Amino acid sequence: MFVEYARNAARMAALMKARQIMVYTHDSIGLGEDGPTHQAVEQLASLRLTPNFSTWRPCDQVEAAVGWKLAIERQHGPTALILSRQNLAQVERTPEQVKAIARGGYILKDSGGKPDIILIATGSEMEITLQAAEKLTGEGHNVRVVSLPSTDIFDAQEEAYRESVLPSHVTARVAVEAGIADYWYKYVGLKGAIIGMTGYGESARLTNCSRTLALPWKIL
Repeated sequence: MFVEYARNAARMAALMKARQIMVYTHDSIGLGEDGPTHQAVEQLASLRLTPNFSTWRPCDQVEAAVGWKLAIERQHGPTALILSRQNLAQVERTPEQVKAIARGGYILKDSGGKPDIILIATGSEMEITLQAAEKLTGEGHNVRVVSLPSTDIFDAQEEAYRESVLPSHVTARVAVEAGIADYWYKYVGLKGAIIGMTGYGESARLTNCSRTLALPWKIL
């Protein structure tokens, strides 16, 4: 959220392709008691749409470590690490999945066979997305969960890799992020759905905020 206090500096860093690393917290409505002044809504999309900026919203310590490593190695342009103040669960991965994090987006969970539903999530919403995938799998669906911590790095990958993660023939897609929803249409398409924000937050506990703002945290 607090990028608002450094908006000009962030934009100038991007314009000059300065090698800066910016770490921001208060990434969503997750700490509802702080109220909407401390809740990011449009900031994530704004950073992602800024030319020369690389943005990471990791779902756990492993993704955060990879994002930090790539930020240090990046030669041209600033990097923003968008972190949550919530207590997040750590996700188990294979060595291949850990390696794939550096590509900005990767398959975090597959239920076997060709997927008929793809769930896309970032940051603190990954935990509930994995829970939803487990329930949908139990109902007989082949569900794929894609973690997309850095959309700009994922978009820069070769077409074959992007197609392997988000196959174009699978149009049943749901993106989950507690930020402005509009940004995600490029990934879910016209037939997909987005669970996200369409306005500003409220001052209340997380469970009350999510209920009021139509963000179902326990199950999608």
